[in-house]
Amino acid sequence: MIAYLSNLATQVAIFGILAATLNFILGYAGIFSIAHAVFFGLGAYAGAQIALLLVPDVVLACIVAAAIAGGLSLCLALPALRVRGEYFVAASLGLQMVAVTLFAELKPLTGGIGGLVGIPLPTLFGVPVGVLPVALAALALILLATALLARGSFGRTLTAIRDAESAAEALGKNVAAAKTLAVGFACAGAGVAGALYALHTSFVNVESFTMDYSVLMMAMVIIGGTGTLWGPLIGTVLLLSLPAALAFLPFLPATEVGAVQQIIIGLAMTLLMIFRPAGLVGDLSRGQTTA
Repeated sequence: MIAYLSNLATQVAIFGILAATLNFILGYAGIFSIAHAVFFGLGAYAGAQIALLLVPDVVLACIVAAAIAGGLSLCLALPALRVRGEYFVAASLGLQMVAVTLFAELKPLTGGIGGLVGIPLPTLFGVPVGVLPVALAALALILLATALLARGSFGRTLTAIRDAESAAEALGKNVAAAKTLAVGFACAGAGVAGALYALHTSFVNVESFTMDYSVLMMAMVIIGGTGTLWGPLIGTVLLLSLPAALAFLPFLPATEVGAVQQIIIGLAMTLLMIFRPAGLVGDLSRGQTTA
């Protein structure tokens, strides 16, 4: 039971990072991306290769993963500068589909469909360490950075872009730079989560970075509350705890847990959009979400 709870806590910390970084571009900048799993995957493969080829140092793996995912965030930032709304959703969908295909085909780098196996256990400056404390520390840093950025001038610029991009540009805001930096920060954070995930599971393959995972991250943010600090984390805890809760139902076959989980998530998102569009943590009394 302790091992199970530790594994669940590690998953919550890792996906909490993913939800928090996705929320940064969705809730604060209004960039509706459904390709966050792409950068999660880039970080995972980068971290895995560092551990396999060099040394399984968790800090080094996270730094390299963040650099690669953040650097390649231009693949998402460039469409965000040119198109908006449903057109950007379509562009990010295309990026997600292309990335999954590349993950499956670039066997020298990703291991193909079979993935990368035998990833060594993580160390910290040569000392064996569990992923959980590192993931919690990374999550805390991401939340702190999000809070500081959101409350500063950069956060106000993103909010202005989200609410009225044309007006923000007319007021002299550098929309292109703000969007690029926001996407870079979010994708670098997703890369860190990917490296931690690879070191935690000791195995990565393309099945962990498909559209389903991008939708799951989106659900975590929407259910918890977009544009809030703690909402995505609450959504993460709820959605990752759901399979465990369903497994305790004696009348539900184990083979049906996944299907029932998808139904519950879909219903929850639908009902929230009708009765509480700001999410569980959103402040409806002011007509907007708050941190």
